[in-house]
Amino acid sequence: MPTPTPPATESNNKQKVRSAEVGTDILKALAELSPSTSLSRLAEHVQMPASKVHRYLQALIASGFAEQNPATNHYGLGREALRVGLAALGSLDVLKLAALPLSELRDELNQTCFLAVWGNRGATVVQVEAAVRAVTVVTQVGSVLPLLGSSTGLVFGAYLPARETLDLMHAEGKASQELQATFAAIRENGLHHVHGLLLPGVDALSAPVFDALGRISAVLTVVGPTSMFHADEHGPAAQRLLAASQAVSWRLGYQPSGT
Repeated sequence: MPTPTPPATESNNKQKVRSAEVGTDILKALAELSPSTSLSRLAEHVQMPASKVHRYLQALIASGFAEQNPATNHYGLGREALRVGLAALGSLDVLKLAALPLSELRDELNQTCFLAVWGNRGATVVQVEAAVRAVTVVTQVGSVLPLLGSSTGLVFGAYLPARETLDLMHAEGKASQELQATFAAIRENGLHHVHGLLLPGVDALSAPVFDALGRISAVLTVVGPTSMFHADEHGPAAQRLLAASQAVSWRLGYQPSGT
């Protein structure tokens, strides 16, 4: 009578999980070292012996998740990795990903916070979390903000390709060296503040949200009456706003250069 095959042991299961984790680490490293890398550099990056990395690479190549350039012998991500990555990008929704950080930002600051995306008419408000108090700034979903007359618009102007803002720039009649200096300062600081630019007595702070390709995807803005909110780029509200915008960018797959 044949001996029955024993069930998989806990040890075997742990080994399989560990193997999957190693394979995932190597895939992540291939993405971080893209478009291609040598075996030695990859092994150093993941801190594993080259022989071990090579074994995993062969399995990844067989499944289409990695590929090797025959001319250089360097490795890179394969077609299956691209397909999975594109599917993941397609499932990301900045409105959904920003919902919780936006409400948390409102709760912490008790100021009106909103999310804007770039539409066919310019910076368009798509999500609002209003301050919980008697005196607040009313911002409506669907509102289109001026490119050069709002902190939100100026942040979009600083990061969007010039061709996308050219018509609005001409319509609002402003194109100067001073404006370019403002855009450069926004890119350097990562946010922008205004005092009464759009509405007298209203301050605003805005910060960009980036997607996985490094493009501006949306802008997070905090607004409030000057008597209760001071838009200081170096203040605690600015730091909290930056943390929220960076958290949403991270969820969208953004990886800042140099990290």
